[in-house]
Amino acid sequence: MNIFRFAGDMTHLASVLVLLLKIHTIKSCAGISLKTQELYAIVFATRYLDIFTDFISIYNTIMKLIFLGSSFSIVWYMRRHKIVRRSYDRDQDTFRHLLLVLPCLLLALVINEKFTLKEVMWTFSLFLEAVAILPQLVLLQRTRNIDNLTGQYVFLLGAYRALYILNWIYRYFTEPHYVHWITWISGLVQTLLYADFFYYYFESWKN
Repeated sequence: MNIFRFAGDMTHLASVLVLLLKIHTIKSCAGISLKTQELYAIVFATRYLDIFTDFISIYNTIMKLIFLGSSFSIVWYMRRHKIVRRSYDRDQDTFRHLLLVLPCLLLALVINEKFTLKEVMWTFSLFLEAVAILPQLVLLQRTRNIDNLTGQYVFLLGAYRALYILNWIYRYFTEPHYVHWITWISGLVQTLLYADFFYYYFESWKN
């Protein structure tokens, strides 16, 4: 654990809390892509298969439970809550997100650090997380209507990834033999996808 990793975790947690605040308090999911939220639910479900078998720390377990619980809660709100689901813009959120799942799975079967179920699923979650934001970014480009909470949510997700890159750089120079190309490339791809959003977000903030 280092300051960049901790800051990244807290920023990621803040993004989830901002989204839950928007949905639960305002009873609206306008501007939020259900497709992206479903992909994140798959990401966390496949990444944390070890939650009940491998104990690392209380902090680690709590964070896993929070991200699992929040991701499935958001999907439930958007699909089942009788008020929230009315605000979901399904006509604009048409990205074929399930087409992202199969290529990521096939890639994980070919490129992984160890060919075991947990390792392949962990690698799959990295690949899928790298592109899971695409439906959300496409939705924002189509609607051109970004409210404060939605903008903050996407910004915090991008900031979380940027902080994790700093964490990897720090660990590379301070820990011997710290090399994880799969994690690094996936994280870099994910961060680059936010570049266009960051530009317009800061332009909007300035004005």
